[in-house]
Amino acid sequence: MPLLEPSLAKKQEVRRQARRRRDVQPDKDSLSKIIWDRFLALPQYAAAKTAMFYVDARSEVRTRPFLPAVIRAGRRVVVPYCVEGELALFHLECMEELAPGCFGILEPRPELRPLPGKRVEPEDLDLVMVPGLAFDPRGGRIGYGKGYYDRLLHRVRRGPPRVAVAFECQMFPVLPMLEYDARMDKVVTEKAVYDGPAR
Repeated sequence: MPLLEPSLAKKQEVRRQARRRRDVQPDKDSLSKIIWDRFLALPQYAAAKTAMFYVDARSEVRTRPFLPAVIRAGRRVVVPYCVEGELALFHLECMEELAPGCFGILEPRPELRPLPGKRVEPEDLDLVMVPGLAFDPRGGRIGYGKGYYDRLLHRVRRGPPRVAVAFECQMFPVLPMLEYDARMDKVVTEKAVYDGPAR
């Protein structure tokens, strides 16, 4: 088997460490509520009319318990789904529009995706909530290795903030970032809000 480049090997090791840390993190539900409240308190969220959220899976920071309240408050809520290796965007108006999809993650029901007003373009977003496995205080992010979010974020117009949410156990002093890796403007944990450098 060929040897991996040092940076790629380091990223894989960070992924393993971060996943282990996150999987054993206790009190995920209560910590997720703290993180969610910090996210909603951001001025960038207050200014956003159309905000993209991820739908949590496995040991990620929870979002599903809180999305209905955001929808009821009148925010235009957008969630991603997989189409041929890329993320497409869907205007979510109730949680019943979701069903298990790619990798078992809740996604918009296929029959609803073509309906008028449901398809959202990346340039329509005012704010993007980003999941991941590992982060650093300067906005570095390591995802799951498929590049879905990196490719999506390169299609979003320049202005909208990229805000990651994570447990503090997912933070590393510095990450081995590669050229195509998308940096975050902020990383929100239960302990702090970290500001990435201006893009």
